[in-house]
Amino acid sequence: MDVSDAAGQKGAARRARLRQYQEQLLERMQAARTSSGARAHQLGVEIGGVRYLLDLVEAGEIVPLPPLAAVPLTQPWYLGLANVRGNLLGVVDLARYLDAEAAPTPGTRLVTFGPALGFPCALLVAKVVGLRHAADMQPADGRLRDADGQEWTPLSLAALARADRFLQVAR
Repeated sequence: MDVSDAAGQKGAARRARLRQYQEQLLERMQAARTSSGARAHQLGVEIGGVRYLLDLVEAGEIVPLPPLAAVPLTQPWYLGLANVRGNLLGVVDLARYLDAEAAPTPGTRLVTFGPALGFPCALLVAKVVGLRHAADMQPADGRLRDADGQEWTPLSLAALARADRFLQVAR
């Protein structure tokens, strides 16, 4: 076996582990959606140093950051277009949109808007924290606080998709 075969097998194993992780997370998300308290389960993400909760009904896939095609004359927070499984999605850096500064990190992912929203878009997230149960959290000034004292901000992707400023990506 030569070096290129070993590297290819290593890459294939890494892709298989990533695929397995994504499938497990998708299964958990689908199970949470179909449970009796579907709205109580939310996806926790970190964007610009802030923890957000996304409704599982509104969130789509979680994918590694693919190459982006820049779109000229757009807002700085509109990063461009990404091809995700043959679909072109607009990619938004929500941290920049909210006037916070954040640079992509090695764990950066895209969370696509769910198909039910009919909005071909994805948010750049620094970290996917996993499923959270909002019913176990305490209200705290428009946010929620978990048992560890961490604050979470609910984020409605449907409301974001209707916001005039969010829809105006041109400069």
